[in-house]
Amino acid sequence: MTACAFTSATANGPEGAPAPGCVITADGSYAARLALDGASWYPERWTLDGPEPYAVPLPVNQPEEPGTEVQPLADGRVLIHRVAAGRRHTFSLLYPTGPGTGERPLGTVECHTEETRLRLLPPAPTGDRAFALEVGEGASAVWLVAGGARGPERVAQVPGRCSGGVWLDRTGRLLAVDRTPSDGGPTKTVVVDLERDGEVSPLLQIADGSNDRLLLADPDSGLLLIRSDAPSPGRERLGWGVLGSTLPVRFPECLRLDRPATPFAIQPGQALTPESCAVALRIDGPAGSWVGVWRPADRRVHQLAAPTGWLAGAGRWTRDGVLRLPYATGAVRCGVARLEVPGPAVAAPALETGEQPVPRPPEPPEPSVTRPVTLQQALSPRRAEAAPTPLVWIRKRQAPVGSKDGFPGHAQRQGGSRSTTPPAPGTAVVAAR
Repeated sequence: MTACAFTSATANGPEGAPAPGCVITADGSYAARLALDGASWYPERWTLDGPEPYAVPLPVNQPEEPGTEVQPLADGRVLIHRVAAGRRHTFSLLYPTGPGTGERPLGTVECHTEETRLRLLPPAPTGDRAFALEVGEGASAVWLVAGGARGPERVAQVPGRCSGGVWLDRTGRLLAVDRTPSDGGPTKTVVVDLERDGEVSPLLQIADGSNDRLLLADPDSGLLLIRSDAPSPGRERLGWGVLGSTLPVRFPECLRLDRPATPFAIQPGQALTPESCAVALRIDGPAGSWVGVWRPADRRVHQLAAPTGWLAGAGRWTRDGVLRLPYATGAVRCGVARLEVPGPAVAAPALETGEQPVPRPPEPPEPSVTRPVTLQQALSPRRAEAAPTPLVWIRKRQAPVGSKDGFPGHAQRQGGSRSTTPPAPGTAVVAAR
């Protein structure tokens, strides 16, 4: 019998990125996680949109396996993804029923090859559907596993091995994934249009031979968080850009921390000012995980202590710039800490009459790459001469790359400080350029 390797729950960045401690719906109303009771794991739903957060346990007849994935929907039900016999992936919806837990089976996706993996994608923006990414030897597929009419349904196929998964709009139509060709070429981010039978178009192309991955995107401002080795081949760095902008991709020196840093939340609602969007980073070290806060306009990273029991990598910004971090301790089963963070940099005060400005020493320029073209330019006919490599390139119409047929899977439907230690509570360390 062949085995289907299982990727743990909630990783939504490049392969190897740490999974967050819980999954939060796109609107922030619910969260879900696996909780531990003694030696037994069980699903737990958190309600976050009320006056106080509270948890509802959703145990079933037997304990869950440690790697079981859970994901909340906007209506309060929790999707659970289990693996049976090493290669059969079953999906069900859990919901509270008085003192017990109700379960509605959705169906099964069965893998047939030893190298195939399947994991849930980040929560869809609409909250009423859930998707999974299946990765085989030479092709990947996107599955609609909850919210469809007929159980699990394969809705797109992408040649190559895909990782990541970032939603680019608020309708759940455009999904960005990081695709590595079967021949071992560089990894590039592509867009999968789920309303056009899974059409695949290039999205992120910084340099011909660079590995470019999309980590986060904010539909309001267009801010993109990128990991790429374009500025330093062989060594990936964090960078940022704006969807459709003609500005170059930037790789700030302040984001070159000596510890692994993973962005997990972008401040919403900043439609015209992507440079002022606050970005939350998970920073991991030997003593645990803590929080970094960075804005493109500030050119520095504030490193802040996380609350005790933080479900590392999980959190959500409010529109007014408050970071809400879920945590659980022995005394507090379900808590949300509000982290007040430093605001955007303010302009220097005006000089009084007769004062002379103090000259600032020149700063080294941030590494940049070839200027991108705007979305409109990318959609127009290409000129004969060499055109600049785009940051973002989405075509209106493009023939699908690959087809749905022949994929090795089928569904059985059933209906600037670089400190090596975390900051102490109440302190802030600034990593400046």
